[in-house]
Amino acid sequence: MLPNDANSVNNRIISDIRSANAGLNRTAALVDLSMQLYKKLKDGADARHLIVEAFALVDEAVFRTFGFRAFDVQIEAGIALFDGKLIEMNTGEGKTLTAVFPAYLSALARKGVHILTANDYLARRDAEWMNPVYKNLGVSVGFIQEGMQKQARREAYNCDITYVTAKEAGFDYLRDCLCYETNEIVHRPFHYAIIDEADSIMIDEARIPLVIAARTDTRFDGYEYILEIVDSFIPGHDFNTDDHSRNVFITDAGIEKAERYFGCDNLYDNRKSSLLSRINFALHANTLLKRDVDYIVNDGQIELIDEFTGRVAEKRHWPDGLQAAVEAKEGLPTKQDGRIMNTITMPDFIRLYPGLAGMTGTAMTSADEFLEVYGLDVVSVPTNKPCVRTDDPDIIFATKDAKYKALVEDVVSVHSTRRPILIGTCSIAESELIADMLSECGVKCIVLNAKNDEYEAEIIADAGSLSAVTVSTNMAGRGTDIRLGGASEKDKCLVSELGGLFVIGTNRHESVRIDNQLRGRAGRQGDPGSTRFYVSMEDGLMQKYYSDNKNRLRQRVKQDKPQKDMQQMKKEIIRAQQEAENQNREIRRTLGKYAEITETHRKIILKKRKEAFTMIPRELSLWEGEATSREDLVSELGLDGYERLKRSVALHFIDLGWADYLEQAACIKDGIHLVRIAGQQPLEQYLFRVSEAFEEMNAGMCAAIIDTIRGLKASKNGVNVPEKLLKGPSATWTYMLNDDPFNNDLGLMLASTRNIGFTAWAATFSFASPIMVFSMLYKRIKGRRHVG
Repeated sequence: MLPNDANSVNNRIISDIRSANAGLNRTAALVDLSMQLYKKLKDGADARHLIVEAFALVDEAVFRTFGFRAFDVQIEAGIALFDGKLIEMNTGEGKTLTAVFPAYLSALARKGVHILTANDYLARRDAEWMNPVYKNLGVSVGFIQEGMQKQARREAYNCDITYVTAKEAGFDYLRDCLCYETNEIVHRPFHYAIIDEADSIMIDEARIPLVIAARTDTRFDGYEYILEIVDSFIPGHDFNTDDHSRNVFITDAGIEKAERYFGCDNLYDNRKSSLLSRINFALHANTLLKRDVDYIVNDGQIELIDEFTGRVAEKRHWPDGLQAAVEAKEGLPTKQDGRIMNTITMPDFIRLYPGLAGMTGTAMTSADEFLEVYGLDVVSVPTNKPCVRTDDPDIIFATKDAKYKALVEDVVSVHSTRRPILIGTCSIAESELIADMLSECGVKCIVLNAKNDEYEAEIIADAGSLSAVTVSTNMAGRGTDIRLGGASEKDKCLVSELGGLFVIGTNRHESVRIDNQLRGRAGRQGDPGSTRFYVSMEDGLMQKYYSDNKNRLRQRVKQDKPQKDMQQMKKEIIRAQQEAENQNREIRRTLGKYAEITETHRKIILKKRKEAFTMIPRELSLWEGEATSREDLVSELGLDGYERLKRSVALHFIDLGWADYLEQAACIKDGIHLVRIAGQQPLEQYLFRVSEAFEEMNAGMCAAIIDTIRGLKASKNGVNVPEKLLKGPSATWTYMLNDDPFNNDLGLMLASTRNIGFTAWAATFSFASPIMVFSMLYKRIKGRRHVG
């Protein structure tokens, strides 16, 4: 919540806005009044001093467009956004309209405002929805969609306000960083951004870097043969998984079986490293990645599922070897290998905006992280009407079967009253299972998951209709309100009398925010509603994070009866969520520290690239020589042509050197956590090794540029220059990389500078632990020889 002094200031501003609005000439053209504000700003006025006039104009434009005025709480939220805050605003309170107020005032600077959304649908919908308001104010608005051509993107970014997904804006930025000509760039310099669904974009996707890659001639093939041997592996004998099923480990027995199958002596020989890596990828794909849970197969393509939303994670895939293993597992052709040309994390990209604000329905639980990572204070905005939703206590079971049985019985009972029901599940498989169980009981339902997400808005809009039963993954809850009585609200009174929307959660999630998002689907704008979670001790959260006394507690729970009053169980659920969130937060913090040095190096390279891109190379210290046949080249190409050629050479080797560096940094990161075993600090070693790699790359890059430029020659057939030196990569694609090198507990413990859990882990093995680990590594990497 805002402190009292801030509340009083905002109340005074809101009062002034209402007074200014009442004093407006109702026949005056708002565009003319808007131009007056623009001139004041251009003449040096402080934008903060124009907030009353600007917000009054927006409120009037909203009234002339839609016939209603913004709520006071929306204006209060708009003030907070303009002040660079991150606002928590409940579902249905009108975040889309709220963003228009600060976006308009910031757009008067004519430097561009980006409203970063969670998906293409919201970008297009919000831009088209608010366009009449902006038009009344003389402000241009555009939006970006995946697949848009470069010229259309440039035009959209040149608008005063641009609605675009965070990932598309990031991908366009990475593409711009590989351009060879000015007319290829689509972005303007960044100015101000409002992040919609901020928790999803800024927290949940913080571990997933944006990547632009170029095709290579290599291909990840042969997995069909590797899968044959992996399919024959016996769990517990040939491989083991950790307690949380986050990682899989091949045993000596599995290694011996694979060596006999492939007819080789030692898979740990350096010459067999590629084969061993593919075996591990295949084992990971076969054992840990589940269809309709982690991914779906659609039109012959593997599509990853976002663990937080349940949606298809567009343009996202695993590291190439693992991606190829999953494709082979599903009988799909593997694609060409790709080489990463540039990459940036979502936090680093978002921090490129000098002005930043955000909004979401769930932020307070991550307030510390928003402040630490982005420097944003979180402000909770009160609801326009009091929330009357009822949040029932969790119902806890020992087994999933008992949970599902009770859940279905309750749904059948509530459905008989015609009250609308929304059931939130954790996976596609679970949503389809519950839908089948309901169907067997004669309850018709609509299933919404990643297999039919194109119908999301339509399905969610009618989820509040009489007798509606909607079974959905976590995707239900981003950008579309559930209105009681359906989209037209024709039966709103009747549905309200029945108690409003009944929201059921089939699991507690690792993040409390996800639970709160699901709860927020009910109780919109003061509507009645209720929520309830059904939990079992076999759920993923409990299996991963349950404490050692779970067997004792399990014995106290009847197999088929709900335990509504088991306080100890409820405490265990809270503790499990806290542990999960703490661990995920620490993973993000650790990965952020490792990404920081790469981001520093990226900025150095980007500066060199901009110098080469915008200045004459001969004026830079980077190029200390001219071509030996400079006069012939100038005669052949002209001075401008000769300078463009030198620029292209420089850009080519800068991009090539940066790609080499990224590849080497990734290799260093993959195994850096093991230095902890030798008593060294992984982060310190990583910084040292990566910095050393960068210096070597930088020196080699500069030498290659100079040598190549000096070697340029002209002949009677023209200038013989390889085409690759004259333009960027011919085929590139973008994606978000699910690549966490510390995705197992041991790796995180060893890599973290805070050494999470390492003390306890070491104490378990006492002084023998390092010896055991070194023995294992030595045996597997150096000492094994078998007769195949």
